[in-house]
Amino acid sequence: MTAREIREDVLRAVLLLALGVLLLAVVPDAAVQWGGPAGSTGAAVGLLAPACSGVALRRRRPVAGLLVTTAALVASPFVVGVTHTGMLLAFGETLYSAVLHSSRRAGRWVCAAAGAVAALLALYTLLVEGAAAAVGTVMALGLLLAIPVWWGQEVRRHRDRADAERDRAEQERRMAELDRAAAVTAERNRMARDLHDVVAGQLSAIAIQSEAALTLPDADPEVLRRVLTQVRRGSVASLAEMRTMIGLLRADGDDEARTAPAGLDRIEALLDAGRASGLRVELDDRRPPGDLPAAVDLAAYRIVQESLTNAAKHAPGSAVRIVLRRSDDELRVEVANDLVDDAADGGGTGTGLLGLAERAAAVGGRVVAGRGDRAWTVRAALPAGPPR
Repeated sequence: MTAREIREDVLRAVLLLALGVLLLAVVPDAAVQWGGPAGSTGAAVGLLAPACSGVALRRRRPVAGLLVTTAALVASPFVVGVTHTGMLLAFGETLYSAVLHSSRRAGRWVCAAAGAVAALLALYTLLVEGAAAAVGTVMALGLLLAIPVWWGQEVRRHRDRADAERDRAEQERRMAELDRAAAVTAERNRMARDLHDVVAGQLSAIAIQSEAALTLPDADPEVLRRVLTQVRRGSVASLAEMRTMIGLLRADGDDEARTAPAGLDRIEALLDAGRASGLRVELDDRRPPGDLPAAVDLAAYRIVQESLTNAAKHAPGSAVRIVLRRSDDELRVEVANDLVDDAADGGGTGTGLLGLAERAAAVGGRVVAGRGDRAWTVRAALPAGPPR
């Protein structure tokens, strides 16, 4: 408990004591008479004080507070001959608090004890004083015992339900936070893959062509012009693809201008770029007429693009064979380039092949890449659906 809650309970006990003393002074006859002469006012206040002290324990030690108040309540008929209203108010408060603030097991025991006491008193009154008195006893006990117990149970039930709702809301918030984090991670991976696919191929070609231009001995101006033209063309194409990707990322409404993503219909541009970088590229397109799903079309385009980039870096000047075929609702892409024994290290990090595998997996396909006898081959199988 906090210090504020302790102060609140003590203040409640003091106010209840003041109310009991006021009732004792203003309406001294408002009490349960047990027979015999009434005790002094000082004795009544002396019993009322410990009864109200149990209220100060209503949240820290609710069962102990109930026992203290009950002891004062039981002693009142013997000490002062009556049970004043303030004593009954203090007992009702501690009984309610014992049901509400104690443990679930202790609360059940308090309810059972209150029911047993009520039943015994009603039975005793029925046997000793008759049915009429028993009815009155039952009604009085209903006010004294049943109402605080029922009220405490209802408040506790609503509090437990509110706690369960808060726990469920917290779990949902945590799950939503995990989902958002996973979505952000997936989007970052996708953006990194797209940046690599869009930029790496063009920049690799630019780097290879520039290096060739710089290392040509006594280069013919016409050759240099042709190489620089290809460098400029690659730069422009790279910028165009970057703008396309940025436009797709920025577009958030139907009225936004959208640029169609790249697909196999633009494969000739890839072949030209590969040939400009020194590769000898051949295409064997065995696909029947028909459209591909946009995601599959883009994935196939990027696989060819990355394969040509890797060939230009690791096997410059090699022959590259590209085969595209579609059968059994599946698009197969195969890119094989000859190995070059004395080729310089292209400085790759392996992220390109990893990106290909991720891109194929994103559309439900798979990619296998490896070295054969005299060629490096990339094979991809992508779900394409039936031809349309």
